Amino acid sequence: MKSRTLLSLPLPMAAMLAVSSCGAGTGDPASAGNSAGAEGPAVLASFYPLQYVAEKVGGDRVQVRSLTPPGAEPHDLELSPNAVAGLESAELVVYLSGFQPSVDDAVSRTSPKHVIDAAAAAGMKEAAANPAEEKHQGHGHAETGAETHAEDGHAGHDHAAVDPHFWLDPSRLADIAHEVAHELGAVDPENAAAYEANAVAVSEELTVLDEEFATGLASCQRDTIVVSHEAYGYLADKYGLKQVAIAGLEPDTEPSPARLAEIGQTVKDEDVTTVFSESLVNPRVAQTLADDLGIETAVLDPVEAQTDESKDYQQVMRENLAALQTALGCA
Repeated sequence: MKSRTLLSLPLPMAAMLAVSSCGAGTGDPASAGNSAGAEGPAVLASFYPLQYVAEKVGGDRVQVRSLTPPGAEPHDLELSPNAVAGLESAELVVYLSGFQPSVDDAVSRTSPKHVIDAAAAAGMKEAAANPAEEKHQGHGHAETGAETHAEDGHAGHDHAAVDPHFWLDPSRLADIAHEVAHELGAVDPENAAAYEANAVAVSEELTVLDEEFATGLASCQRDTIVVSHEAYGYLADKYGLKQVAIAGLEPDTEPSPARLAEIGQTVKDEDVTTVFSESLVNPRVAQTLADDLGIETAVLDPVEAQTDESKDYQQVMRENLAALQTALGCA
């Protein structure tokens, strides 16, 4: 796993790592988010997709902050005392239980009055075990169109693991918008109608995005995507794709040589042209695998964090669609 703390390092080295590592984040809401100067209810989102929805629904009537700093890996978030205190003063907290343990703990300890757990609103799925894969120390995602294997001693996930990446299905993210509008209306009744109208608007935008994916991936030469980690199960399930993941739900899981050999065979059998790397994960393994197989690499962003503040969720997702269409040979 990536380093979760800089406190034990000499100051100059800690400063260097703080600048260079995207895996370490203190989750200080005073420095995250992009609603500086706004007035109204204070909303804390635990990571970018939830921040995006809260901003779209709240508009200029709310102050939205993200616990996960831009460009940081949300899986590895650790909260500063200042961030934990921020949960106590926030009018609304939007988070995803089971995804960021430090946030789960902080929500439990601070008990904010208005809280949305996206896990319930998005109808998330458990990863179903695949008995044929158990002997290889891996587990399948039968319900989300994914499969993965992990190195001995480093299980990709247990039988009850839940794929958290629901926002890669735009229709599930749209469901969160209505929950945010409802809770904001309870916090700020005078503007309840405006929040509901904004939720309808963003839901319509996400419906259009969903339709673009469905149409854009409807007629392709291939349907198998090889990806860095098992983040694309909802996307694969929604649009009829097969996900083959190098690592499991945790992006830092190291694949075994046997797993890499299996992926290589899949690439040959399915005529795969591309290995997808990610914006926040070291591309070394994906690049090495692609080089060994003589195929291309491209970026498929899981949109777990906002790596470029000039591009929002919808823009990144449309870039993902274009990358998928190229790799899969879509008409």
